[in-house]
Amino acid sequence: MKKYLFILMMTLASLNIVNAQTDAGGCKDHPLLSRLENFYISECEENYNELQLRTGSNKTETKEGNLFYIYYRYNSDAGVKPKSVLQIMKNYEAAITKNGGKMLYKNSNSLDADLEATYYLSTKEKEYWIQLASFAGTDNAVEAFALKILEIEAMKQEVAASEMFEAIRKDGFVALYINFETGKSTIKPESAPIINQIVEMLQQNPDLKISIEGHTDNTGTMASNQTLSESRAKSVMDALISKGIAAARLKSKGWGQTKPIADNSTGEGKEKNRRVEIVKQ
Repeated sequence: MKKYLFILMMTLASLNIVNAQTDAGGCKDHPLLSRLENFYISECEENYNELQLRTGSNKTETKEGNLFYIYYRYNSDAGVKPKSVLQIMKNYEAAITKNGGKMLYKNSNSLDADLEATYYLSTKEKEYWIQLASFAGTDNAVEAFALKILEIEAMKQEVAASEMFEAIRKDGFVALYINFETGKSTIKPESAPIINQIVEMLQQNPDLKISIEGHTDNTGTMASNQTLSESRAKSVMDALISKGIAAARLKSKGWGQTKPIADNSTGEGKEKNRRVEIVKQ
């Protein structure tokens, strides 16, 4: 059973690079990842693709993005015993969590030759989904492991308060792309400028009352998406109130996945559907 390793934006300073055997043509380490000692790359691939990730014992999620695949093999000429499955897992786990990532899943027996673990890490620019898998031979020594890195670019939007108000005056609403933590209602720091522009718009137009309405793509269940859209809309409303906007001028609502504006069968469409609309009351 093929194993994968996903790793993301981190510096593995404790792991040395050894190229005793020649890497496959055109292959190299991911820019954000150093290889483990005494391993070489036997194959690799990079493309935009869909990836199914195990995020719990009975849970999987499908993500789309730029996908890197690197397959490492142990250099048998190194003259030292290969690392164990547990050593492989602990090395990468420490590096990922040190950089703010977290483990989402690992198979129940981490000492087994069949290791699989999934991790997630987020930065201002990208989300990284990581899954680690390795296969061991005699004495649980790892002879090969695979690395996949799925990168998802954060949708960025710059819109001024005056532009928001003009769109609302003309169309009755404006769609904003506020970045939240995956599956949560926590607003990411990089979206603070958008929140500040909404505040400025409301301060410049004191008679304006708005409805903050959350929308999702169709990933997950309708019920969970409804709840998520409601909680995200409320998070935006709470952020505005915390900056001095009167609660009486605001209300929040969630529509879940029921009002798509693009095709949910593509990654680009899903990104457009994950939005918050500011609607004139």
